[in-house]
Amino acid sequence: MSAYNHSDQVAELKSKIKSIRFAMFTTVNAQGRLVSRPMTNQETDNEGNLWFYTSTDSELWEDIVAHPDVNVSFAEPEDHTYVSVSGRAERIVDRAKIKAMWNPAVQAWYPHGPDDAHVVLVRVVSSSAEYWDSTGGKVVSLFEMAKAVLTGTTPDVDPGEHGTIKL
Repeated sequence: MSAYNHSDQVAELKSKIKSIRFAMFTTVNAQGRLVSRPMTNQETDNEGNLWFYTSTDSELWEDIVAHPDVNVSFAEPEDHTYVSVSGRAERIVDRAKIKAMWNPAVQAWYPHGPDDAHVVLVRVVSSSAEYWDSTGGKVVSLFEMAKAVLTGTTPDVDPGEHGTIKL
């Protein structure tokens, strides 16, 4: 997208990640090391913020106090779609919001329900996202990679679309 329009940028981000169930949520821990863990994005709101459930007992909850800059990566290899979202994480303790977003999948992880004092939210205020969206199919990609190995060349695969979404 050439002209910046926030709602269009958010819509593009939503369309890229809507079918990707899990993401890798990366923080910086107390020792200064990058740590990633699988998380489920519960919602991408109209501002482009990502919402996740966590526990006050989790390392994630503690990591974002000292180092709120985070990255959330989404990948759907079958569709050749990859999205990396950068932003600042915020700790949210809002029982009304926790209850409003509650769903059966969350119940599996937090069996005491939305009133459990340890159940909280993390909102990632997204600043930008990069995406890679390959149009070539898996069979074509595999064929081209095999051909490249046999011939000593690089694969002739359409790299697809790469872009940045400014939020």
